Amino acid sequence: MAHPLDNIEDVQEFYEAIDRQHLTKALTPERPYTYWTIELYDKKNGIRGGGGLGVLAADTRRVAEQSSVPFVLITPFYPSEQHQHYEKVGDHFRNFTSHEAVDYTKYDYTFIDTINIKCNSAIISLDVIEKKLGSTRILCVTEPGFGELYSGESGGDHRLYQEVALGFGGYQALKLIGLKPSIMQLNEVATFFAALARLDELTSNGMDFYEAVVYTRKHTLYTNHTLVQAAEAEFNYDQFERYVFPNLKSMAVKKWLSDKFENGHIRLSTVTIEIAELRSGVSKLHARVANYRDLAGNKVKFKAITNGIDIPTWTAPGIVNYYTSKNILDKFCLPTADYKEKISTITAEDIRTQKQKGRDELNTVLAHRPDQYGNYIKIPDDALVFQFKRRFVDYKRPWLAFTRPETLKAILEKHNAYYILCGRVHEGDTAMSGQLERLLKLVDSDPVLKERVHYLPDYDEELGRALSIGANVSINNPIVGLEACGTSWMKDIINLGLLVSTHDGGVADCPADSYLSISGDTEAEELDSLYARMEEGASAWENDFDLEFFIKKELENYLPVISGTRMLKDYLDYLF
Repeated sequence: MAHPLDNIEDVQEFYEAIDRQHLTKALTPERPYTYWTIELYDKKNGIRGGGGLGVLAADTRRVAEQSSVPFVLITPFYPSEQHQHYEKVGDHFRNFTSHEAVDYTKYDYTFIDTINIKCNSAIISLDVIEKKLGSTRILCVTEPGFGELYSGESGGDHRLYQEVALGFGGYQALKLIGLKPSIMQLNEVATFFAALARLDELTSNGMDFYEAVVYTRKHTLYTNHTLVQAAEAEFNYDQFERYVFPNLKSMAVKKWLSDKFENGHIRLSTVTIEIAELRSGVSKLHARVANYRDLAGNKVKFKAITNGIDIPTWTAPGIVNYYTSKNILDKFCLPTADYKEKISTITAEDIRTQKQKGRDELNTVLAHRPDQYGNYIKIPDDALVFQFKRRFVDYKRPWLAFTRPETLKAILEKHNAYYILCGRVHEGDTAMSGQLERLLKLVDSDPVLKERVHYLPDYDEELGRALSIGANVSINNPIVGLEACGTSWMKDIINLGLLVSTHDGGVADCPADSYLSISGDTEAEELDSLYARMEEGASAWENDFDLEFFIKKELENYLPVISGTRMLKDYLDYLF
């Protein structure tokens, strides 16, 4: 069945198509779509996030701007950001952390005014700043003591302060610039306090409490980006008495919130589920298996809206032009009606030409990004590149390809290949830091691996984009059932790379034969499959028929999934 917003030709048709769905909520510049996130990963606009959530937020805003959708992204502006560096010291590899001050005035933000919130028996003044970008805005609250993203313990006072500042401060900021939210999309539970602030305003302004709850619920979407509720941090009642309750005016709202505590503790997911009638997961698999329950113990159902990417941001300009010139993508970067037929005309020569341009760009970036030895590397034009670029957390298994080093070495030597690893270890994750040091020591101990394996710390947008554009084969091997979606693999496919992956997250939106699938019931079987798929992917780059076959199959299956415009349309369809 065709999507109600498919095959639109221009912005006016976009709005007419939405209007045909009988909107009950106005979406105008004065009543915009509001998107709440604790992190944004958008260095062009001065904010460096921690990973996929922030990257997704930036992409969603860009797509809204391109589609002329009234859209306000509300997030903190962190006055400091963290950077990671690795050095070899004796026989060990050590992680060194540096901190960089960030000044919002250097990024063309406009100071609006100062607002106040109450935290820990003090009045905290927050600066409200904004940046207008087409039909969209980035609206931020900030103050010098705000610190860095995710600073402090996840259930600690400072983390709660940051979340309260975003929610109560951000809601005041919206009012300050004269806007009322048509819809509130809460990205993860850290943004819960924005919806709580709205409920408190409605109730304290005279609306019946139960009517205010119904109104807030009907206009709030909770988008969950994780799979397991039990992994979430808890806050205690004392923390709420110091940081949350002082910002509430309505006694009814205070009573409602107090009743949600169990044994003096609360999980924000529990109350976020209660305050949002609309709930979405970020892939088909995630929506099916996410294990969240409401206060009554009932499993919560999520609408599947798979993440997407802003294709122009993450794709080499030549490849975007190539897709549009062949009528594979339209001007909204949506697949055309006959995109599969057009994909069939792609040739191996075209793929290699575009990838060579991408390799040039990759080497330009690598020229100022040191590896684990502090060296700058250059990939030969005739070499193959495997890459793993994801957060360094245990379930993503960045170490997996190194489990059998002799097998990995054989593949790298046979195909004149390099293996580039990049990703950030979360501060305080001692287990993963130790795992990474063991991996680097393994590489250091073998001359073949030392020559061909490079770890690039301080992973960011620039490095991620360059690897998607310039590498040949990407490795994505999370433990099946633990990845909510992921978008790095999307960037690899759109840039004409081959994907070797387990069938997890958004990858599982399409059949397992859509890419080079890692399978197996045990880790040993998965390892056999991983090395076989790596060999298959490397060999495909040496054979025109195989290269065309695999690339075309990936694009035919995943092009609709990848599109960020498709994602935004899916949200509008669900919300309105």
